[in-house]
Amino acid sequence: MAATPQALQAHRNRVPAERRRNFGVYVIAITVAAAAITLRDLIALPSVLEHVTLGFWLLAGLAVAGDALPVTLPGRWNTSAIYPSICFTFAIMIDSGLGAAVVVQGLAVAVASLRLRHALWRAMFNLGQYALAFGFAYAVLQLLSGDVPPGLLALAVSAATWFTVKYLTTATAIWLRDGGALLPIIMGPLANEALSTGALLMLGPVIAAQTEVAPALVLALILPLLAVRRLSIITAEQRHLANIDTLTGLANRKALIGEVSATVAGHAQRAVQGDPRSRFGLLLLDLDRFKHVNDSLGHEVGDRLLIAVGDRLDRLVRPGDLVARLGGDEFAVVAKRLDSPEQARELAEQIEQALSAPVVLDGLPLDVGASIGIAVYPDHGTNFATLLRHADVAMYTAKHDGDAVAVYNPDADQNSPQRLSLLADLRTMLGQPDRGGLRLFYQPQVEITTGEVVAVEALLRWQHPTRGPVSPDELIRVAEPSSVMRLLTRWVIEEAVTQLAKWSAAGLQVRMAVNVSVRDLHTGAIVEQIEELLQRYGVEPYRLQLEITESALMADPHRVLATLTRLQLLGVGIALDDFGTGYSSLQHLRRLPLSEVKIDRSFVMAMADDPDDLVIVRSIIELAGALGLRVVAEGVEDERAWRLLQSAGCEVAQGWFYARPLPPDELADWLARTTLPARSA
Repeated sequence: MAATPQALQAHRNRVPAERRRNFGVYVIAITVAAAAITLRDLIALPSVLEHVTLGFWLLAGLAVAGDALPVTLPGRWNTSAIYPSICFTFAIMIDSGLGAAVVVQGLAVAVASLRLRHALWRAMFNLGQYALAFGFAYAVLQLLSGDVPPGLLALAVSAATWFTVKYLTTATAIWLRDGGALLPIIMGPLANEALSTGALLMLGPVIAAQTEVAPALVLALILPLLAVRRLSIITAEQRHLANIDTLTGLANRKALIGEVSATVAGHAQRAVQGDPRSRFGLLLLDLDRFKHVNDSLGHEVGDRLLIAVGDRLDRLVRPGDLVARLGGDEFAVVAKRLDSPEQARELAEQIEQALSAPVVLDGLPLDVGASIGIAVYPDHGTNFATLLRHADVAMYTAKHDGDAVAVYNPDADQNSPQRLSLLADLRTMLGQPDRGGLRLFYQPQVEITTGEVVAVEALLRWQHPTRGPVSPDELIRVAEPSSVMRLLTRWVIEEAVTQLAKWSAAGLQVRMAVNVSVRDLHTGAIVEQIEELLQRYGVEPYRLQLEITESALMADPHRVLATLTRLQLLGVGIALDDFGTGYSSLQHLRRLPLSEVKIDRSFVMAMADDPDDLVIVRSIIELAGALGLRVVAEGVEDERAWRLLQSAGCEVAQGWFYARPLPPDELADWLARTTLPARSA
């Protein structure tokens, strides 16, 4: 939840251990400078007090009473309060001199410090600031007016000097205590405080003039002062509300941007100074089952759940860290002063563990949980936009992988500059006549009992003109989330059908398996494309087979069922690739128009040494046989695997035991000169 006034004051009374030396030197310097500039006037104060009037004591009393009700400003960068005493002590400075103003201000500071529970060092520092501000303001006033009564210009410049000294000394203290960039700390509350404090200071000359004529009429200013106080409160509250989430009381997105920007500057300075804790983490959290709560129990319960989650987060993070709500069920944490990304992960795991405990509302336990993405400065970005985007990528990686926590990994970022560049190159290459190095290689699929090549799998290869070889996995990861995937699939299918026609003309009759993305099957356009190509090149439909990965298909089987059914009616075969990794249900296997399943290579390559994998392979073969599906084993690398598959009753195998993927001309030569092992071998 939002920091309470007590917590905020406690924060302002503390100084981080690593900053205490520099901060302490600064506080002492301000105090010494204030004593030096006011000492002479303080020594002469007794003679001044001998000639003061009733008006002086009235102003002094109002100054002390006024600071019993200071206006506290919420927010990290504010100077913490606006003191009504300023207008009275500034009037005392005009009428009675520097020493009298400093003494009365000192009494007012003591009252305010007791009221706000300031630490002793802070009360002394505040008094030093005031004394220094009055010292410079009085010097300017004397310089501009001399022995004659000061004019409006002299009073205005003196007031501006007072405000500038007080404001800058406070901003510098905040900078030394909290770190970050000095300029944002100065500019943050400048306009609001200049308005509020400036109004109080410029009331001073009015009060001073009135005191000389009719001191009792000064009491008439109490109501206008209360109005100024109320204006200050409203202004401060509006500024505060602009930086908090109204539901949870946490920081909002605007406050998060400011905090991250300030933290970037502060940690950059730490790095320059050789501080090992120069990293910080941006953690992005998304509640996993919040929508179910909203849909089943209503938005009111959902709001209460968000408040409870925000409270847990705020109590869990370390002092100085920031918790923000970005909207909906999305939260963020700025974890400062880290040695390594592992520390950010540890904090994220603690948060995930805390959120895994049910939230009890009206006696009903609600399970939510969260997926957390982590981006670390400077490893994963040096500004808010980059860090947030990378934390978002990591969060969706955590959701996709089923993990609660993920640290940003460029390999998982579909929108990294490198991948965007590669995607642009791919789109360009597909528009060129030679396809810019894109080619299909073909790996034989061999019938185990006869050693006959019954099919080939078309495998994509890309020799990039400048980057060199691009791995197929990287190529598909880049293309699949974009519209380029459909362009790539269209070219691959046309290339495959063209090659089937060439082989048929040469007397080679084989099936060809082509990998497609499930996204290619979301509409029926691929059916018309394949039908047109088969007719154009005179290729029988049964010789083309589309392979769809099991994990992708199981994520959206109903949406592609209509397209698969149309392909089956056309005569094109459908194979379920990587079988055993996507948790297919028997219902899906029964309903989908499949002709083949391919056992994932991870099981095949390990089955000779792992009895469990061997059991899985045999079970898949038996299940597929019971459903009337052909079985192809991928990743057959040696004779041991080949013999185990043979004994298990597998029909077809492919892998380097038979042949590596080959370009079409080399495949023809390989077929002409190669005798493959069969069951009789």
